[in-house]
Amino acid sequence: MKILHIITGLNKGGAETLLCNLCKFDKEHEHVIISLSYVKDSQSLSSMHNFSLHSLNFPVGKIRIFGLFKLYKLIKKIKPYAIQTWLIHADLIGGIAARFAGIKNIFWGVHHTILLPGKVKFSTIFVLKCNAFLSNFIPKKIIYCAEKSRQTQESIGFNKSKGIVIQNGYNIKNFSQNDSLRKDFRNQLGCSDSTFLIGHVGSYHPLKDQSSLIDALAFLNKKGFNYSAVLVGKDLDHNNDDLVFKIRENGLTDHIFLLGERNDIPAVMNGIDLFILSSISEAFPNVLNEAMACGTPCVTTNVGDASLIVDNTGWVVSPKDPKAIANAVFKAMDEKQSDNLTWAKRKNDCRKRIADHFTLEKMLKKYKEVWASND
Repeated sequence: MKILHIITGLNKGGAETLLCNLCKFDKEHEHVIISLSYVKDSQSLSSMHNFSLHSLNFPVGKIRIFGLFKLYKLIKKIKPYAIQTWLIHADLIGGIAARFAGIKNIFWGVHHTILLPGKVKFSTIFVLKCNAFLSNFIPKKIIYCAEKSRQTQESIGFNKSKGIVIQNGYNIKNFSQNDSLRKDFRNQLGCSDSTFLIGHVGSYHPLKDQSSLIDALAFLNKKGFNYSAVLVGKDLDHNNDDLVFKIRENGLTDHIFLLGERNDIPAVMNGIDLFILSSISEAFPNVLNEAMACGTPCVTTNVGDASLIVDNTGWVVSPKDPKAIANAVFKAMDEKQSDNLTWAKRKNDCRKRIADHFTLEKMLKKYKEVWASND
């Protein structure tokens, strides 16, 4: 069975990573991916993840009639059994082209939650509302990565009878507890094993609300707590003048390491003692799963399906509440320092939570069932 995936682009986002892993580990189907935008290193990417790849090189954020016709012709040539689209622009463009090409088995993939004016571009909201109308006619099923995402889209008119939630799954062999990685990562920073090391991984963006995270760390600092923190991700580096200024303004220069983008996230997750997600909006935050699979407890804001992921293994606080984040961090620090047995159990429970509920195998099984369904 040939499955054609249409995605807006193949960058380093959660949906893109999820798609590549799904194709890599599904040996039952033939997978083909069409990226609407330019893909860097497309040959190495496709050979590494077990799929053939076509890049249409659409200008970012723009739709060309010629490009739509090119997509239509490519779909006719590939002749897939089913088309799975990923991300809202691909749902719209890919869905229309697939319908004109005569494909009946069309499945949308929605990985978007927030719709607040000022937080999302007007053009994005416009596309979502177009998709809401077309959801009655184009997709056979609409696959959401989180229950919160489903609720949000259905509130603006997405067809309720077609929605299904398939939570993201992970290859937990890549993310596991590893004392050697922990030691090496800390040696790079010059941190002893006894240092309480807080971590955050994510791109620098208003929705990630690193401002509240820094305010929380400043609160801890004023209370005299001893810790260090690492910030990892795009623009979380010393070239970010706004970020550097806020850290300096709060007297945290000696406490925070700005590491920027890294390719050794399993080492980061093993190296830290506690992970913090400070976002004001998420759908299904993959980064929590990565931390927990490494046995690292998490403090997270109550966004998307974050509380479902963490359950009782960590701490869930309200968004934009630095003091609540700081209080949760204090509880974690106190437990680690005063109750080794409870802390060790918490770490094991984190790993078990992901292994029991959010593996790549479980996710892949659900996708296969949807693609093969006759509903």
